[in-house]
Amino acid sequence: MIDALFSGANYQGVKKMLDATTLRQEAIASNLANIETPHYKRMDVQATFASELSRAIGTGSAHTVRGVQARITVDTSATAQNRDGNTVQLEKELMLLQKNMVAHHMQTQMISGTFTKLRSAIKSR
Repeated sequence: MIDALFSGANYQGVKKMLDATTLRQEAIASNLANIETPHYKRMDVQATFASELSRAIGTGSAHTVRGVQARITVDTSATAQNRDGNTVQLEKELMLLQKNMVAHHMQTQMISGTFTKLRSAIKSR
């Protein structure tokens, strides 16, 4: 029972999403800290992560899901708004910060649901 809960592709996928959310939080914090640094390039989790994770979860293999890794990379789609070459936009970062907080809350609720199932199984309900 316990192995099935924690070794399944869905649980592993949620863990990977939570890892990516944590990395995105670090990237956003770095972006905000460097908002006035000339030639600073906006950072984010690599753009392909979501599709790679979705494809891995679709295989149903927890091993495949565990192989997907989120990484912080330079956001090549971001463009400089000023002459200083900095590609960070305050409004966009604040919006992404809120979106990331909601995603983190949802993912922690999903993980908590797994622990609730385990607790129910232990209590024989």
